[in-house]
Amino acid sequence: MKPLLAALLVCLSPLALAGDPQVRVEQRLVPDTPVLVGATVSLEVDLLVDTWFTDAPVLPTLELPDAVVGPPGGEAQHLNQDIAGKRFFGLRYRYQIIPQVARRFEIPALAFKVTPGQGSGALMVSSQPLAFQARGGAGNAGEAQPVARTLTLTQDIQRSHTPLRAGDSITRRLRIEAPGAQAMLLQAPELAEVEGLKRYVQAPRVKPLSDGRGGTLGGEREDTVSYVIGAAGHYRLPAIVYSWRDAASGEVHQVRVPAVDFDAGALSYQAPFSISEDLRALGHQARIRVGERWLLLGGCLLAFAALAWLVRAKLVALWRQFQRWRARRQQAWHDSPAYAWKLARRQCGQQPARLDALYLWARRSSGRYTLASVRTQLSGAAENRLLAFFKSRYGNDPAPGLVTITLQRLPPPGQRRQMVAAHHGLKPLNP
Repeated sequence: MKPLLAALLVCLSPLALAGDPQVRVEQRLVPDTPVLVGATVSLEVDLLVDTWFTDAPVLPTLELPDAVVGPPGGEAQHLNQDIAGKRFFGLRYRYQIIPQVARRFEIPALAFKVTPGQGSGALMVSSQPLAFQARGGAGNAGEAQPVARTLTLTQDIQRSHTPLRAGDSITRRLRIEAPGAQAMLLQAPELAEVEGLKRYVQAPRVKPLSDGRGGTLGGEREDTVSYVIGAAGHYRLPAIVYSWRDAASGEVHQVRVPAVDFDAGALSYQAPFSISEDLRALGHQARIRVGERWLLLGGCLLAFAALAWLVRAKLVALWRQFQRWRARRQQAWHDSPAYAWKLARRQCGQQPARLDALYLWARRSSGRYTLASVRTQLSGAAENRLLAFFKSRYGNDPAPGLVTITLQRLPPPGQRRQMVAAHHGLKPLNP
């Protein structure tokens, strides 16, 4: 029985081993020859399985002293290869390495975590160590040029107005494309200042140069500068020379854009359409003129209104005080002998005559309640006329037709004789 069980296990063990997925790791340097300082070296890592991936691989971090290392992007290149007559499927990742000094760089083994299909779980696989040599290029050691396979420099000129005038602007846009170079290592071109122009440099736009399939070919940089014209005249934007180093040969090359010459005229603005004509067509007056005198008067009125609003409480109090003073004056006039005299003249001329106002005048003038008290204040002729009036009205032979008396001829209160008060003596027997 035991020999039979052992033979069965021997027969099933190759089938069990054949069922486990196979994982392979391949790596290479591109290029695999010595590179210049500042050039880009790509470490390509291929992760291959004979089944499929059930989860994205976990990539390690690569750090190298004296070098700038860019990690792989989020998208990997899909692979389909035949190795030893067996089909493998995989993903290719790229580490971008830019040496900063001339020396030998050692890349250690990297551990990757992959999860193949039909497997028992995640597997850890490692790459092989690699090395490359970075060398300095020909030329001045103090000069730092970007390293690329090739480099192009183009410019675009935009004018804010044609023809240019004082106050207008001209914009110069420079674009650098460098396959094989890193965008962050592309230096800015020299944007010189020009006398008579105000320079405004905008923030550069730096981005990778895409290959159209999700990969990166190199770097791209765009610089923009605007010049504002201060006065009329002739101006020249100088030519720009940009140096770069060939990644293969190490030689220094230069690209150039030509200078830009332009003239600017004096500022003379003219509207593209007539505002006056449009207003006339709409039935409105083209222009409204307001004289300085009316503006000054309007300003004074506004200032007065504002002041009145601020002191309105004081003005109300003053107005009420004035009304009380006027009422007192009017009451004093109504209580005066002059008002009684005026009223007596009007009443004595009526049909029939009234004497209440005359008695009121007598009381206010002399302080007495009889008309006899005012006889001394009248002239002889005035006294005779007053006595004739009383005789015609109240005598033994009254004359009803003579019912009025003309007081206009009596002396006004201000011109009457002063009454001499008797401080002693007998009162009149028959007043």
